[in-house]
Order: sequence, then structure tokens, then C-alpha cells
Amino acid sequence: MDPLVHFEIPVQDLEKARAFYGSLFGWDLQDWPMPDGSTYIGVRTTPVDETTRIPLKPGAINGGIMKKNEHAKAPIFAITVSSIDEYIPKIENAGGKVVMSKVDMMGMGFYAYVTDPEGTVLGLWEDIEK
Repeated sequence: MDPLVHFEIPVQDLEKARAFYGSLFGWDLQDWPMPDGSTYIGVRTTPVDETTRIPLKPGAINGGIMKKNEHAKAPIFAITVSSIDEYIPKIENAGGKVVMSKVDMMGMGFYAYVTDPEGTVLGLWEDIEK
């Protein structure tokens, strides 16, 4: 079973989103500068093991807030898979599509956006082998 491990909330205004989610839900929000110069707001909704960044509470997930873009227009949930490269053909054979090819997430793992047959965007996460 491949678990949900991350969520993303695309927004127009990062500062309004920071104020809304940070004050309303008490989430810990941290700016993460991205290689393209943009800012991704890391969201902790639950405590994590500081070494592995895995939530301490089973089933809990953390996520991020980012500027809306051509691929991310609505909330996205990411699923951990053993290999994005192995899952892409399975997704395409099941009627899905790749909308953002696999990218290296600054040495933490790999990420891609795909759609289901109805066009709903999903994230795929692949851990880097250690």
C-alpha cells in the first residue's frame, strides 16, 4: 500500500496564506528557498523526528504552501512510491498523464506531478536511497 505523505496548497498570495493557515490552525510555517528563486512555505501540522523528518504520529502528514502555477491550481496530495520511473507507465496505462516530469528535490527525494483519468493532479514522491 502506497501512503499519502505530503500535501500542497497552491495560492495566489503567500503572505495571506501564511497569515490564514498559521494563525487559524497554529501550523509551523517555514520559508524554504527553491533553486528557481521562488519561496515554498514548508508546513508542519504535526511534530517530526528531526533526523528523518517523518511525523511522530502514525498517519499524520505535513506539507507546503506555494504559488499557484500551471500544474498546481488546487490542493495536491503526494503519494510515496518505490520508483517514479516504474509508476509512470502504470499511470499512463491506467489513463493518467504526466504533467511535471520527475525532478530532484534538493537531495531529499524525487517528485513528479501526474493526473488521474479525470485530470486531478497528484504528486508522486520517491525517497532517495541511503
